[in-house]
Amino acid sequence: MSLEQQIMAEMKEAMKSKNESALRSLRAIKAEIIKAKTEPGASGEINEETEQKFLQKMMKQRKDSLEIFEKQDRQDLAIKEKEEMAIIERFLPKQLSADEIKVAVAVIIKETGASSGADMGKVMGLASKQLSGKADGKTISTIVKELLG
Repeated sequence: MSLEQQIMAEMKEAMKSKNESALRSLRAIKAEIIKAKTEPGASGEINEETEQKFLQKMMKQRKDSLEIFEKQDRQDLAIKEKEEMAIIERFLPKQLSADEIKVAVAVIIKETGASSGADMGKVMGLASKQLSGKADGKTISTIVKELLG
């Protein structure tokens, strides 16, 4: 079942159960699917990689908003962001733990022969590619900096 079909099925369930937060989140995902399918140069179909990219982008946007809302003590808006993040997260692959990321980055550092902060770009390029969809770029960057010291 494609992501679009999953979203449509879950939207029906959310409407039946009158779950406003789920419906709001699912509609946002559906809008991104439509946007990806109708972009210039798009073939009208989207692959799994594209789906993962826009889901990750949506998740990052909500994390950033959540951070801002919590700083401004806007719990009403923060709650909405958390609800939407929980829904989006269901469609993303399981995220790696910090320890799992450290192990993967350590292997990449060993493979590339990186030894200092000057090699960070090389390591980040490979790490981002290998851990795409499984780890947040910010987390990867922090771990790479820590390990290259």
